[in-house]
Amino acid sequence: FTEMLSNPKLRPVQETLNVAMNQNVSLSCYSESGSPPVRYTLFKRNQMVSILNRPDLTPGLFNLTISSASDMGEYKCKAENNFSSGGKYSNSLNFTLIEPISKPVLSSLTPQAKKGQNVTLSCLSEKGSLPITYTFFKGRRSISPPVKMQKREAAVIFLFINSSSDFGNYKCRAENSFNTATLNTKYSNSFNFTLAEERSHSQPLIISLGLILLLFIIGFAVAIPLFIIPSYKASE
Repeated sequence: FTEMLSNPKLRPVQETLNVAMNQNVSLSCYSESGSPPVRYTLFKRNQMVSILNRPDLTPGLFNLTISSASDMGEYKCKAENNFSSGGKYSNSLNFTLIEPISKPVLSSLTPQAKKGQNVTLSCLSEKGSLPITYTFFKGRRSISPPVKMQKREAAVIFLFINSSSDFGNYKCRAENSFNTATLNTKYSNSFNFTLAEERSHSQPLIISLGLILLLFIIGFAVAIPLFIIPSYKASE
């Protein structure tokens, strides 16, 4: 009894088509039914890449290295046995290139703050495949849920400076939201708010009194030659 092969299924062994440059990947080509032996052929843009022979119905595993943009093309595989005519073709697959994330920059529009003030923190990676997920930290403690940005824009959070402990060390983390995100995670520089100098409430009063005193002295100096000296001469 001989059986024709079923259409093979092509899938990534790493269960994702998102890859980084110079990453090793494996593709599995497998016909669920048919009479062995089976010959599997992998194609990229209709160009033959590799051939594997299997004595039974075990999958054909093709190992690849994504080393350039040309490796991102459409892949298909063909399964043949001694009883097939022309072989059976699989579904097609396309890899998506992940661009590594650049070190995010953590900054604030209000680097100087005082107690009782609302402030902001923004985190941005200028490079990296979108979407990018940002998380903010104070020390080692997360202070925000992950913020996923679909555009090349900074993630922003709002904080309230309530005590001196809120002037501590802040950082943010950026990562690609793919299955290989652990390979594309970067932390920002450290950021610390500085305490803004608070003016004393008595300072404006002291300045005003000083100006009044200065005007009095000037007025007194002007009055001496105008009134006091002529009166002295008249009495002689």
